[in-house]
Amino acid sequence: MAISDFKIAVVCSSNMNRSMEAHAFLSKKGFNVRSFGTGDKVKLPGTAQEKPNIYDFGCSYDDIYKDLYNKDKTYYTQNGLLNMLDRNRRIKQHPERFQECNEQFTVVITCEERVYDQVLEYFENILSFGNRPVHVININIQDNHEEATIGAFLICELVTLLSRSEDLDNDIDQLVVKYEEKCQRSLFNCVLFY
Repeated sequence: MAISDFKIAVVCSSNMNRSMEAHAFLSKKGFNVRSFGTGDKVKLPGTAQEKPNIYDFGCSYDDIYKDLYNKDKTYYTQNGLLNMLDRNRRIKQHPERFQECNEQFTVVITCEERVYDQVLEYFENILSFGNRPVHVININIQDNHEEATIGAFLICELVTLLSRSEDLDNDIDQLVVKYEEKCQRSLFNCVLFY
């Protein structure tokens, strides 16, 4: 399959950290990639645990950056959120929700089990099923800056392996086992249809 025909979605909860780090990395490697979140709202840590910053999907990364900058520039610089948002706004305009996307992908990679379940639930609720397969794969990545960076490398390695297959539908199980053995990470995977 040509790399341009191999369409990838990377999905985390808020389309802020893990999915965007992988989006940036895969883009630089030439992959056709988009990133999404599955939550109801975009949630970022606040200055207190019980007071997160909450935004609607569609609110621009630039607006979120300015809001946090104005709230407490020093705090949000030190915890890395302003740097993360600066990266995000160079990649795309705003966080997107997977459940609102009509595009069809070859592979959907989720970054945590809860997000994987939300993606599966979305596919179960699609009214019309077709015959175009999509491989949904979960690789658990902790939601912090360091793990997001490591996760981007792991996702890229997985995507590279999958994209080289001449018959992904038949090879997927063997490729997942090969990846799990090499990277010492357990994956969930299934095939669904558009």
